[in-house]
Amino acid sequence: MSPFISSSVTRPSERPTVPVQPGNKPPEQPRLPLPADRATLRLSPADREVLWLYLLTRLAVWITAYCARWLYPAKPDTRYPDSVLAPFEHWDWAHYVNIARDGYFPGGAGPGLSDWDNREAFFPGFPLLLRAVHLVVPHWTVAGLLISFAAGAVAVLALARIARLHSGHPSAGRRATLFLLLSPCAVFLAVGYTEALFLALALPAWLAAQRHNWALAAILAALASTVRVTGLFLAAAIALHFLLTSRTHRHWRSLPWLALPALPAALYSWYLHAHTGDWMAWQHAQERGWHRVFHTPWEAWSRTWDVAFSHIQTTGYAGMFQAELLAMAVGLLLLALLIRRRRWPEALYLALNLWALGTSYWYMSIPRATLVWWPLWIVLADWSLRRPRFTTICLCLGAPLTTVVTLTFLTGRWAG
Repeated sequence: MSPFISSSVTRPSERPTVPVQPGNKPPEQPRLPLPADRATLRLSPADREVLWLYLLTRLAVWITAYCARWLYPAKPDTRYPDSVLAPFEHWDWAHYVNIARDGYFPGGAGPGLSDWDNREAFFPGFPLLLRAVHLVVPHWTVAGLLISFAAGAVAVLALARIARLHSGHPSAGRRATLFLLLSPCAVFLAVGYTEALFLALALPAWLAAQRHNWALAAILAALASTVRVTGLFLAAAIALHFLLTSRTHRHWRSLPWLALPALPAALYSWYLHAHTGDWMAWQHAQERGWHRVFHTPWEAWSRTWDVAFSHIQTTGYAGMFQAELLAMAVGLLLLALLIRRRRWPEALYLALNLWALGTSYWYMSIPRATLVWWPLWIVLADWSLRRPRFTTICLCLGAPLTTVVTLTFLTGRWAG
């Protein structure tokens, strides 16, 4: 029986009949719950409210992007702004377009060349989807924005449902979504990056795992693993949740599904090995291009602290390194809270994220990674429901950071 449907439902033929008195209307029969697939796809009023919030925040990002190209042009003395899509075409976006358009090793190019861009560091899920959408939408940037727009809608719906399932409060979903969409790095959900697509797969996977639909959870986690290596951390959390909650032989028959998320990473490693002779080519590309060489956590923290406060870097980069330290501190506090509450699967997922991000030469992209830490947004939603002023405090303090990071990215400066 599907986990979406209660086992106590009475068949229509087994319902007791109620005599109808003359002049009275027959009583309405109780409605049976929808089948699992229809119940999942149907939008409740709470879901529609979340989507309305999502659309408003997308509009806010687009307005900011439009204003940024006029107020902060690349050349201060210009009389003409950049194209309307230019604010969305920065940093990693170029890598995704190059992979989608030319492949990983165009014309036999690859590691070892002086001008090589280390594109194999990026997993193939997003570029493959971008290439597919490009067949219908000719403009690459528009295709990438459409992917993130659609994926973000799926992600916020799944996050809202997870939050409501966790707390049981009808407003929890809207609160969790609000904190995600107005978080400092939320702009990356609206551009052609992987965060929105990853969440659109990872959050439904976690929701399926909460409902013990292990096959669906494994399939979605496997798809998430094609987008980011973080999908393997999600798979580990789902496996731990399976071990902690499976009590019957019927559940244990689903165990082989949990190996599925490792397949995309294995196939990608095989593909890279066939072209480079290196099974870990993607990791070595990270090391060459982004200094993600293993260092102890305290070494990484110390080096990041130095570049953030010792005036080694320019002010813009130094400010972002300070944000890296703050994001790591938030992650460690969240991990401690999850452990204290014995939420072991979520704690494992976060711990693997922090270990991967906190053991490189220095911290990089940790603030952006907070977007995929879904337990953070659920915890904040819980706190806001218990303390009415908490939401106001968070939004008032976070609004300046969100504005600064959004403008930083949209004007082509490094924003993590």
